[in-house]
Amino acid sequence: MNPPIAATALAPSTPLRQRADYTYKHNHKSGRHGWLRLTPAYSVKVVDELLSAFPGDPVHVLDPFCGTATTALCAASRGHAATTVEINPFLVWLAATKTARYSATTIQATRHACAEALALVKKRGFTPMAEPPIHNIERWWNAPARAFLCRLRPAIEQATAEHSPERSLLLVAFCRTLITLSNAAFNHQSMSFRDDDQAELDLPADLPGLFRDDVSHILTGAMQAPDAETRIIHGDARTLGQIQDRFDLVITSPPYANRMSYIRELRPYMYWLGYLTSGRDAGELDWQAIGGTWGIATSRLTDWQPDGKPFLPKWMAPTLDKIAHADNANGQLLANYIAKYAEDMWHHFAGLAQIMAPGGKVNYIVGNSTFYGTLLPTERLYVDMLAELGFTDIDARAIRKRNSKKELIEFDVSGRWK
Repeated sequence: MNPPIAATALAPSTPLRQRADYTYKHNHKSGRHGWLRLTPAYSVKVVDELLSAFPGDPVHVLDPFCGTATTALCAASRGHAATTVEINPFLVWLAATKTARYSATTIQATRHACAEALALVKKRGFTPMAEPPIHNIERWWNAPARAFLCRLRPAIEQATAEHSPERSLLLVAFCRTLITLSNAAFNHQSMSFRDDDQAELDLPADLPGLFRDDVSHILTGAMQAPDAETRIIHGDARTLGQIQDRFDLVITSPPYANRMSYIRELRPYMYWLGYLTSGRDAGELDWQAIGGTWGIATSRLTDWQPDGKPFLPKWMAPTLDKIAHADNANGQLLANYIAKYAEDMWHHFAGLAQIMAPGGKVNYIVGNSTFYGTLLPTERLYVDMLAELGFTDIDARAIRKRNSKKELIEFDVSGRWK
């Protein structure tokens, strides 16, 4: 029989709140953590609190779902050795850029490269790049913004050496500029669009000045070097057993079982920087990730079958049956999605168990979900899987409401390796 979930619900005198300081909204005030905005990213404040609760000498910290490198940068800034794993090559590059150390010489060289790039943008006869093949690009950026970005991107390449830290820093600033000039809005759980007329009014008059300001912002953060180095692995969180190191502490926020596509959130940056060249590329990359359902990934779920016999708690079968009910449009598709998510997370946890140091602790920040009115308690799934693998002291602590729906909650699922 599966062990019961350990409950540490907050006392009635401490009602659960939405806690914007536990979300991405907190990060833009926190140095390098605010370089780029990713809507589903979790807060550096959460990581800080969990690191503070793990006393003692510096330890080896792992984040198997790197994202924007929140955990890795926070841990390294506190002097901990940090390793992080990420399947998306754009996020691997971003993590490397955010966690690197930059000399005064590099920072000064980046300022000079910025000036040179902006001079090239204004130069008569300078050849711009072709617009990236992002679908419906006119909805993302108006004509003046697209024209500026198509000149700035190759100007950065011409002003810097390939793979140089100067180029990486300028490209992060370029990403900030392109999202500021876009019609994207961040007032929902995922990226959406602002009103087209308002987007026209918001376009800055001095586009080179906007980029220059973004470069200054990036370089201010670049001067704040982390105390320890970070190892970034371009890899799959389902195959962690291949890593040779052992880890004392895991702090991570994996993809939730809510069909949130990180590729969808990142596609403006990834198209402009060349990590994506078509919608099919986006779907292929999302299919490789846990919880991805963008493009072709959705159609593949229709024929998906379990790989072997992964562990599933007994309560999962009736939950999947309710979701797959014939009265629910796309119910079977979403049941397949959840089953695949559970299988992928089982492979992840099984690999994690192979690389934990004795007594090592894990913290997973994850939210539950609902499908057609049926609650999917993702935190309970994690608890049962950790228990099956031999973790002890397992707990699921509610930390915040995710939105106005009272049943949607974010948890810190923790445990200790035997």
